[in-house]
Order: sequence, then C-alpha cells, then structure tokens
Amino acid sequence: MKLSTRGRYGMRLMVELARHYGQGPLSMRSISASQKIPVKYLEQLIIPLKKNGLIRSARGPKGGHMLSKPPEEINTWEILNILESRMELVNCLYEPDVCENAHDCLIRPTWGKAHKAMQKVFEDTSLEDVLHEDSGETS
Repeated sequence: MKLSTRGRYGMRLMVELARHYGQGPLSMRSISASQKIPVKYLEQLIIPLKKNGLIRSARGPKGGHMLSKPPEEINTWEILNILESRMELVNCLYEPDVCENAHDCLIRPTWGKAHKAMQKVFEDTSLEDVLHEDSGETS
C-alpha cells in the first residue's frame, strides 16, 4: 500500500497541530510555512478532519485550527481512514469479485493478515507517540 499525498500531508498537518496542542489555534499560513504544504491543499485536508471531529477552528485575527482532543486520544489510523480513499493492500480482500481467483487464492489470507497487522500499528500509534518518535524518545 502506498499512501497518497493527501494521507501524508494530512498526517503532517495533524502532527503540527499535536506539536502545538494547548497553545491555541495555528493559522493556515503558519502550518503551511512549517510543513511546506500549500494553503489551498491544507484547506482541503482540514474539511474532512473537522467534519469527523479531529480538528476545531477559531475565527478572528488570532484564529486558526487546533486539535479537538489531546494528541494521545487520536490514533493515526483514524486520520488515515478519513483522508485515504482506500486503506487496503489488495482489492480482493474486501471485494473478492474483482479477481476470479480470490476464492481459491492461497496468498489472499496472508494479504489479510498483513493488512490487519498494518492497521494495528496505526491504531496503536497516537499523535503523542509520533511526537516522541520524532524527537528520538521511545514510549
């Protein structure tokens, strides 16, 4: 599985908000400058994250965006599931009809195990964990 730009940029956006959690809202311009993501792209990422309750916004001259809950309460799977259209290794795992061999395929169960293992890693990794990994600390 290869993450799209949307997933990678969205994760960087969320990590930036986690890094500043509790310090008030961050402006789009600030996020854009620190993460080198165009403002127009950020605007498109914030919409689904806000709709799904991971980000909240404040209006006004000192407004911007912030996490709606603590970084330790947001796992990376939640973020990727919102931003990525498909989170699967192979199409046949959830749509067996796309492959005529799906029902007799000997490797298909292995693809399923690999997908579940990948999902567990993301589910077990919070934004707080990412911040510690980023700084070289381990949990």
